[in-house]
Amino acid sequence: MKAGLVTFYHLHHYGAILQAAATQRALASLGWECETIDYFVGQDIRILKPPTTPARAANDAYNTLHYPALKRRWQRFEDFSRANLNRTARRYESREELERARLPFDLLIAGSDQIWNPTIFPDGRFDPVFFGAFSPLRKIAYAPSFGVGHLPEGMEEELSGYLAGFSHLSVRESSGRDIVREAAGREAEVVLDPTLLPSAEDWSALAAERTVGGDYILCYCISRSGALEPYIRRLAEETGLPVIQLCGTRRKLHPKAKLIFDAGPAEFLSLFQNAAYVCTNSFHGTVFSVQFQRPFFTAVAPAELQDPERSRTFSLLSRLGLTDRVVGKGDAATLSDVPDWAGAGERLSAARAGAMAYLKAALADEPWEKGKEAPAKETGPLLADRTCCTGCSACAAACPKDAIALVRDGEGFAFPAVDPERCVHCGICTSTCPALRPREPKPLPAAFAAWNKEADVRRDSTSGGAFSALADYVLEGGGVVFGAALDARQHLRHIACFRKEDLWRLRGAKYVQSDLEGVFREVKKCLESRQVLFSGTPCQVDGLYRYLGTRPENLTTCDLVCHGVPSPGVWEDMARYIERKRGRELQTVRFRNKVEGWKNSHFTAVYDDGTVDTHPLFETEYGRAFGRALFLRPCCYRCPYASLNRPGDFTLGDLWGLRPDELPEQQQKGVSLLLVNTPHASHVFDQLPLVRRPFPVERAIAGNPRLASPTARPADRPAFFAAYALEPFDQVVRKFCALPPLPVRAAGKVLSPEMKARVKKVLKRE
Repeated sequence: MKAGLVTFYHLHHYGAILQAAATQRALASLGWECETIDYFVGQDIRILKPPTTPARAANDAYNTLHYPALKRRWQRFEDFSRANLNRTARRYESREELERARLPFDLLIAGSDQIWNPTIFPDGRFDPVFFGAFSPLRKIAYAPSFGVGHLPEGMEEELSGYLAGFSHLSVRESSGRDIVREAAGREAEVVLDPTLLPSAEDWSALAAERTVGGDYILCYCISRSGALEPYIRRLAEETGLPVIQLCGTRRKLHPKAKLIFDAGPAEFLSLFQNAAYVCTNSFHGTVFSVQFQRPFFTAVAPAELQDPERSRTFSLLSRLGLTDRVVGKGDAATLSDVPDWAGAGERLSAARAGAMAYLKAALADEPWEKGKEAPAKETGPLLADRTCCTGCSACAAACPKDAIALVRDGEGFAFPAVDPERCVHCGICTSTCPALRPREPKPLPAAFAAWNKEADVRRDSTSGGAFSALADYVLEGGGVVFGAALDARQHLRHIACFRKEDLWRLRGAKYVQSDLEGVFREVKKCLESRQVLFSGTPCQVDGLYRYLGTRPENLTTCDLVCHGVPSPGVWEDMARYIERKRGRELQTVRFRNKVEGWKNSHFTAVYDDGTVDTHPLFETEYGRAFGRALFLRPCCYRCPYASLNRPGDFTLGDLWGLRPDELPEQQQKGVSLLLVNTPHASHVFDQLPLVRRPFPVERAIAGNPRLASPTARPADRPAFFAAYALEPFDQVVRKFCALPPLPVRAAGKVLSPEMKARVKKVLKRE
C-alpha cells in the first residue's frame, strides 16, 4: 500500500524537513510505502533575494557577510532531503497540475506543520492542496496545525467543506481540535508531533558526526531570547562551558558565543545530541532536547504562558511531566534541578504508542478508539491551575484537616500546597474554589460620585474617603472591619480593626497582594456575634463568600476596582532595596499620597529616623513597573471579575474620567467611585454620611477600564521573572524598572502613537 504525503518539507527549516522525514519513517514501520508530494508553494528559499524593501536589503547585507557558511547550510538541507525523503519524481506547482496527474497512491495524508494555517499563504486563504482537494482518494490527517488560536472570520464553512473528505482527523495542538469542532462539528485527536515518533536511536542514526569537541551549552532561539538570557549567562558562569549558538535569531545570545551558520538537519541533530545543556525557544529545539535527554530550559511566547492549554510546547511538556523546564514563571526549575528523565521517558513511550496506534487505525480505515489510559496516580484534590488561581485562601480555610497551606512560588505569589499525609480527598476544597465554579450574573449596579464630609479623613484617603465612611458606620454599630495593612517589615496582610482610631492603617491604596492566612476563619467567628465589613479585591471577596457558603445578613463587603495584584515577594524585595539605597529602615509607605493633589499621586516613604522621600508614583521604580503591570499575579491578566458583575455589596475606586467642568472644586481633593451592587448595599448606602452624586455607569467604565476588561499582559513579564529568579534584585530593578534615558523620554512626548508603534516594530526585528 502506498500513501501520498502533503506537507511542508522544501523550506530550509529544521522542524519542517525533520517532521516530513519522521512521518515517512512512521508509515514505513507500519508497512506502508510513502512518497512526499513535491508541491512547491512558492516560498523563496534563496539566500540572497531582490532588495525590494529596506528590511530585505538589510537581510541581504547580513547574509552576504556569512554567505559561504549559509551556502553550505543550503546545500546540506538539499542533501538531507534527497537522502532521507522519498519524493515524487515530478514537482507540482498548482492544484490544477495535481488534478491532471495520475498519482499512484491508495490514500492521501495531510501531514504535520502549519499546512492548515491560512494566514501564511499570500492570499490569506487555505491552500486546498494541503487538504488533498485535488484527488477523490480517501484522506487522513496526522498532526497538521492551524498555527492560530482562532480562524479568521468567515472561513468556518470553507474549512468544513475541506474536512468532509477525511475519514480520520488528528491535529497537533488542542487549539486545532477546538477549531475543527467549531467549524465542522467533528472531533479530532490531538497527537504527537511526528518528530517524537522515532526514538532517540533512530535520530542518532541520521545525525552528523560530532562537530564540536567537549561539553558545551547549546543555544537555539528562533526569536528574541528574552527570558532565556539570564539562564544562558548563569549557566556559562557556573559551569565554565562554552556557548554554542545555532543561528536562528541574528542577535548574539552571549558575548562569547560561537556562532554556527552552516548546520544542516544532520548537524542540527548532532548539536542537540551532544550538548551538555540546551537553552531554546523553539518547539523542535525542545523536542530534540527531550529526545536526546539533554538538560534544557525553554521559553514560550507570553500568550502561551497565559493560555498554556493552547500551547504545543506546554502540551508536550505537560504530557511528559516537564513543565518546570519552561522559564519565566513561578514554578520553573533551578539551574541545578535535573529533569525526571525516567518518568518523562516512560510517558513519552506511552504517548508514542498511542499515536502509532491512531496512525495504524487511520491507515487501515478502522474506527479509532482511544486506548484506555493507565489509572492516574492519586495526586491530590482538583484545584485551580496556576493561570487561574487567585490565592484567595478559600481552599485552605475550608479544609477540615488543615491539609492545605499557601506557599510562595518563585514569583513571590502564594499558591495552595496540599499535604498528602493529611488530605482525605473529601473534595471540600474543590467545591469551595471560586475559580472552578461559574458566577451568577447580577443586575447592573448604580454608580455614584462620592466623598467623605470630614476633610481630614478625605485628605488621608486615596480618593474621596468613601471606605472610611462605610467603616465608621460598621464600627459605630459594634462591628469589626477587615482590611489590608502593612506591618513593620512592609508585609501586607488583612487585619481586624475594632476601633476608629486604628482605621488609618486600612486607608489608602496598597499596590501588592495581601496575605489572608487565617482571616476567613476569623471573619466567620466574628459573624457569630457582630456586624462585619470585609474590604478586598474582588477575588478575595468572592473567596470569602465561597468559603462561608452563604451571604450572611450581618456581613457587608466592599470589592475594589483592581488593576491587578503585584507580587508580595517582589514588593518586599523592593522595600529592602529602598532601605539599602537610603541606609535606613522603612517605617511606613504611602503608595498614593495626595501631597500634590488627587490626580498627581506620590509614592511616599517614611523612614525610622523621621526622614521622608516623596516622588510622583510613576516616576519611581516600583510605580513604573506597577503601571506596566510587569509583576501582577498570572490570573490578573485573564481576570473574570473585570466586569460589572461584582461579587461585593459595594465596589470602590477612584472616579477617573471626570471632565474639567465636573465637580471642579472637588477634583483636587479626591472623588470616590462607588457602585451599589446589592439591595443590602443600597440600604447601608442610605445611612452613610457621604456627599454623593449619581453618575452614568458607562462613564464609570470609560474612566476605569478594569470594570470592563483585564489588564493586558506585558511581553517582558517572563523575562522579568526569569531575571528575578537568577539575578541580584538591584540588577533586576535597573534593567526593568528604571526610567528610560532622557532622549527616549523626550521622544515619547514628541512622537505620535503611530510613529511609536513603527519604532517598536523596527526595534523588535532581529
